[in-house]
Formats: sequence, structure tokens, C-alpha cells
Amino acid sequence: MGIDEHFQIPEELWKRIQKILPPPKRHKRKDRPGRPRMDDWKAMNAIFYVLRTGCHWKAIPESLGKGSTVHDRFQEWRKAGVFEKLWKEGLFEYDSKKGINWEWQAIDGSMTKAPLGGGKNTGKNPTDRGKCGTKRSLIVEADGIPLGVAVSGANTHDMKLAEPTLENIIIERPEPTEKHPQNICLDKGYDFPEIDELVAEWGYIAHIARKGVDQSKRKKIPGYRARRWVVERTTSWMNRFRRLLIRWEKKEENYLAMLQFACAWITYRRTGIFG
Repeated sequence: MGIDEHFQIPEELWKRIQKILPPPKRHKRKDRPGRPRMDDWKAMNAIFYVLRTGCHWKAIPESLGKGSTVHDRFQEWRKAGVFEKLWKEGLFEYDSKKGINWEWQAIDGSMTKAPLGGGKNTGKNPTDRGKCGTKRSLIVEADGIPLGVAVSGANTHDMKLAEPTLENIIIERPEPTEKHPQNICLDKGYDFPEIDELVAEWGYIAHIARKGVDQSKRKKIPGYRARRWVVERTTSWMNRFRRLLIRWEKKEENYLAMLQFACAWITYRRTGIFG
């Protein structure tokens, strides 16, 4: 295909993608079928190339296909929920092979530029001289596997995105029990009474970094172990997908689909089906 293998869909992942692709649309007029449909594998590789490199649709290499055709296929698969399904199936496979560790979870938010805007889900970034930006809020399990993501404007406080993030966990969360409790780790940005109430309602044991409290003292507690860093590491993994570093998608659903594709890739890679 004329591009580095790091920008291509591994064979083992493609086998899984094929199973969830919707059947191709039929032409309305059989006597005028039009051009042959672009190969699915080639189209998905081109979409991944955009996600991985951050290039514009029109800048896709000719060997991967025409940008407008690839974008149309992305829209078609996004509407069919392909990228969300891929992420879900990845979580199911990870759970069956390695086991999702629900005991410890963590949430954190990160901001990025959104130069083209995006309606209500973009806003003035308070850390970037008020320029338009977006915020994504991510929840992960103990080993950093992404479980859910929410999107809002860059001027949305982290604590306001906590509930949407919990609601967006894309697979069924097991009920916490006394024998199998679930802990949630949050930074000082979530140190509000509303968050304490929220996580209690969801059955979590809260571990929130409190404002005005010297966190270094906690390291001296016997058995203490830092756990919130895993969500920051997963955010770093997601930032390797350059399409997520700057939000070029005006529509929230398109940006969310790119996030879902990245989360699916991370999940399958941690499952060990490819290097």
C-alpha cells in the first residue's frame, strides 16, 4: 500500500473488524450501479491513517484512496456504530483473556484545541488564552483499559463531566459488593461535596486528592500505592493518535467516533492480539 506498517490495520484486528461491519448499501438502480465500492480493508486502513497521523481527509495518500470516498465510508460506519461496537468487543475479549479489574478505577479530563469549533461541545479554553477548545473525560480500570469517555467544551469543569463519564461506560459494570468493592480515584479538581455524593450513589469508595492536604504524607502510609496515574498514562496513549491532539471534527459524533476507534485500538493491543 506504500505506507509504513505502523499506519496499517494488523491482520488479527481486521478479522475482528470484519465481523461487525454492516452489509454494503445497495444501489437504487440496478441498471446504473455506478463505480465499484471501495474495498472495506482499504477504507478502514485509510481511516486509521487519518486517526494515527492527524492528516486532513484530502491529504490521504493516493495509495489509500480518495479522501472524499474514505470520509463517506467513515460517516457510514460511524452512523452504524462500528467504532463503538469495536471498542465493546475489544473489552469483552480483554475481559475473557485477562480480566477487567473493576476494583480500582480512575477518571481524569484533558483539553485540546478545536480551531473549527463544534457547537455546544466546544468552548473557550481557560489555559489557552480563551481559544476554542474541547475537553474529553476518560474513565479507566486498574490497568488503564479505557471504559468510557465523555466530550464537552474546554471551559467545562472536570467535576461536571464526572457523571456523564460514568454514564458512558460502554459495557455493563458489575454491581459493587462488600466482597468485591469498587474504588474510584480522582484528583483535586473533583474535590466537591457533589462528587462525594455522586460516587457514593454509584457504589464507589472515593479516593479524592483533597485541597489543602499534603499528599506526600500519604506515601508514608503502610501499603499505600498510587493508582490514579493509570488514567494519565492512557491519556498519553491516546495522544499518540494525532487526530485527537487537535479536534478538526465539527460534529461531536465524528470526534467521538475517532475517540472510540483509539480506545478500541488500545484495548485490543493490551489484549495482546498484536504488538
